[in-house]
Amino acid sequence: MATRRLFSREFKLEAVKLVVERGVSVAQAAKDLDVHENVLRKWVREAKVDPQHAFPGQGVMRPETAELERLRKENAKLKMERDLLKKAAAYFAKESM
Repeated sequence: MATRRLFSREFKLEAVKLVVERGVSVAQAAKDLDVHENVLRKWVREAKVDPQHAFPGQGVMRPETAELERLRKENAKLKMERDLLKKAAAYFAKESM
């Protein structure tokens, strides 16, 4: 089984430039660069959506993704605190009767 190939951010940006700026067809560029057409189309789509944050690399998140992760962690913490307070309220309500 073949291992997955990893491409640098620079390689992806140059491949996108080849298609977008130089007008080379996706099929021809993919053939020349030895990547699958669908992969190159995905790179072009990602670069068009957010050129500054396209292809962040491993371990680096886009600002939206980082914010989403932070909010999910905060949400989990708040749910845990809420559940603890519910249990405490039930305990003290039962004890006062």
